Amino acid sequence: MAWTGVFFGGLVGLLITRSAWGAVLGALIGYMIDQGARTAMSSSASPDSVRAEFFRATFEVMGHVAKADGRVTEAEIDAARRMMQEFALGPNDTTAAMNCFRAGKAANFDAAACVERLRMVCGPRFDILRAFVELQLRAALAGNGISPAARTTLMRLAERLGFSGLEFAHMEAAVRARQARGGQSQAGATRSSSLSECYAELEIDAGISDAEVTKAYRRLMSRHHPDKLVANGLPESMAQMAKEKTQRIQEAYEGIRAARGMR
Repeated sequence: MAWTGVFFGGLVGLLITRSAWGAVLGALIGYMIDQGARTAMSSSASPDSVRAEFFRATFEVMGHVAKADGRVTEAEIDAARRMMQEFALGPNDTTAAMNCFRAGKAANFDAAACVERLRMVCGPRFDILRAFVELQLRAALAGNGISPAARTTLMRLAERLGFSGLEFAHMEAAVRARQARGGQSQAGATRSSSLSECYAELEIDAGISDAEVTKAYRRLMSRHHPDKLVANGLPESMAQMAKEKTQRIQEAYEGIRAARGMR
């Protein structure tokens, strides 16, 4: 991370005011300039650059998380392969994805640097970063149910991408609810558990108002719109994931509306 603006801002502030407060103010202004420059650089990244970085980081971090507890199991490898099949990757992309997965498993893999590169190239495209974290959660759950070590690793990486612990918990709850729903028959699902899964899918608590439910629904639909995500750099092969997500959001909202009698 460059601190050029902070250093020179603090120096100029000190020379002009001859006081510590002047130096602090100058450093603060310099920091803001540094942040603005970094954001401008990130915003200028092309969708193709975002796509390439997203693809690489997805499978590298997937391998890193799988190795978080010391070993990679067959179930975790199978989960990664199923995800590659789900994305309908061609032979070349599948080979590239497996190479990235192996690189992420290496003892010297720098996961922090990996997600920092992704964060920088995505810039203000937070929806792409959220899709990345959800992908990692899905893979980890499918592989070993998210071991404590894997969950800690994912939380730290999510924090580096700008997500709070609460946001991560909401994402995890939604992914877990989705997995549980996929593992049980429709006839076996109780009304209460189904409704609770709807709230988890919308990443909200059951006690919020109807207006807040609608607001959360609209926010998520905008955030996960497939065309928007692809335009911002989500690989085309992963667009189906976004389409399925918006369908689940729609179904969850309709379930809550029916339960509450919302118009």
